[in-house]
Amino acid sequence: MILLAIDTAANSCAACLYDAESDQVLASMADDIGRGHAEHLLGIIDKVLAAADLTFEEIDKFAVTVGPGSFTGIRVGVATARSLGLALEKPVVGVSTLEAIAADHDTDQQFAVAIQAGRGQAYVQGFDAGAAALDMPYVVKLDDHPSSKIDPIFVVLIGNAAQLVDDNRAIALLDQATGSIASIAKLGASSSTPPNPLYVRAADAKKASGFALPRQAEVAK
Repeated sequence: MILLAIDTAANSCAACLYDAESDQVLASMADDIGRGHAEHLLGIIDKVLAAADLTFEEIDKFAVTVGPGSFTGIRVGVATARSLGLALEKPVVGVSTLEAIAADHDTDQQFAVAIQAGRGQAYVQGFDAGAAALDMPYVVKLDDHPSSKIDPIFVVLIGNAAQLVDDNRAIALLDQATGSIASIAKLGASSSTPPNPLYVRAADAKKASGFALPRQAEVAK
């Protein structure tokens, strides 16, 4: 089975072609672009396909990071993956960014992943030594004794908010806001999770008020 994984949940815009039967990455590319995922993603996918000498028709499954992460980036990735899956009539699955980071970590201890969420917050989730999730993702405030919100059974913290949460427990992957694209591809190969955005908190955007046009019925009065 050939799988195409894409990740636009953080600063990176990444794609990976993975052969699940041989457990081999055929081609991958990741650019740290910050913003502009919508403009860059399809170009990166084209380059990965060219590097592997494959076409869209040869892809059997699509995987995409669903968050938590950048609201705009997540929407770009999910919309692209869904569109490709619909057009090619191939399955599309979602992969959590926190689970992907956990898959990058090699340990024999329980641990938690903590990534920056903006607005003085972090997204957190606990995992066992085999990188299986032990709880659901949640938000902690970084200015409100965040270490006390993390169960002490998680003696290790990883991710780009780990030091902000508890510098004493932060030991690895301290620059990562999402997993490696290879780990995302491998998780996607066995995933059956629907490609729905994982929003742990409400969106930053607020409904506009005071500028709405009057309803047609009100104008007719």
